[in-house]
Amino acid sequence: MSMMRRAVAAGLCGAALAAVTAAPAHAQPTDGEGRLGVGWRLTESGTDARFRGLAAVSRGTAWVAGTKGTVLRTHDGGRKWRNVSPPGAEGLEFRDVEAFDARRAVVLAIGEGEASRVFRTDDGGATWRESFRNDDPRAFYDCMTFFDSRHGIALSDPVDGRYRILSTGDGGRSWRVLPADGMPPAQPGEAAFAASGQCLVASGGRNAWFATGGSATARVFHTTDRGRSWTVADTPVPAGDPARGVFALAFRDALHGLAVGGDYRPDQPSPRAAAVTGDGGYRWTTAEQPPSAYRSGVTWLPYSRRAALAVGPTGTDLTTDAGRTWRTVDTGSYDTVDCAPDLGCWAAGEKGRIARLGPTAR
Repeated sequence: MSMMRRAVAAGLCGAALAAVTAAPAHAQPTDGEGRLGVGWRLTESGTDARFRGLAAVSRGTAWVAGTKGTVLRTHDGGRKWRNVSPPGAEGLEFRDVEAFDARRAVVLAIGEGEASRVFRTDDGGATWRESFRNDDPRAFYDCMTFFDSRHGIALSDPVDGRYRILSTGDGGRSWRVLPADGMPPAQPGEAAFAASGQCLVASGGRNAWFATGGSATARVFHTTDRGRSWTVADTPVPAGDPARGVFALAFRDALHGLAVGGDYRPDQPSPRAAAVTGDGGYRWTTAEQPPSAYRSGVTWLPYSRRAALAVGPTGTDLTTDAGRTWRTVDTGSYDTVDCAPDLGCWAAGEKGRIARLGPTAR
């Protein structure tokens, strides 16, 4: 990136941070006209689907994927959302979408056996091709990530005691299951959470991480060779129950990562629901001041070494010190959050809620 483009990006990052930090922590989600004090501007999605899959391409373009086989796309900053759902997908639960641009995207449907499927489009959702259908009733795919426009992996809960990795080298047009001999054993009852499309994330051309919970310890697995071999580390995020653990990860480079989670049940507390790493995920430290409640999605603000957003059903939290402390800046409900390189930040969640971070009128 040129020095001029870097300067522009830095200015955009500063503007986004100013928008997020402008409101007090007790700010209400909207002012009655869809405008949010912290910079989240609600858009009209035209559906009541719950969106846990989100791909931010730019400030203008984003994709969301959710319940009832719903996939939407916008190219005008959320003023209009186009329903581009794959035909006949009404019975599927889409939980992840990875988009390369306004025309090319891959979506993942979750569930046991044949409910886990992958579709790809090359024409903005006008047509889709099913590129993978799980034929193993023991497998349950949760999330996926791409290293670049060709290489990607998807994650299944353990089969025969080990997590299963699906791999593509052609942009999601075809997939194959990788050998399990490079995967450490899973704990009894351990699984990943298909809550935001962020239980599996990548940084750079070969590094990826996935997060777990549900067992005695919440853990993070790390690969440096696109999923062929993995190491695993414990995190301090509480687990010990099927509803608790690490739900989402974000890495701004190969070393610096954030983990968020907690207990997704609304009547249960979520202490120590965030952790940080500075060594690629080999060691994790509890946030000094974590979010006050369960969080299912997290993303770094591009070009920032210190700022990130985390979201959940009870609100949005901001860190400006690389995950050591978090404060609530909005109380609207969102399940997932993502930022594009041009600082186009988006959030999505229940009842068709989709919002974009931007200047707001007062």
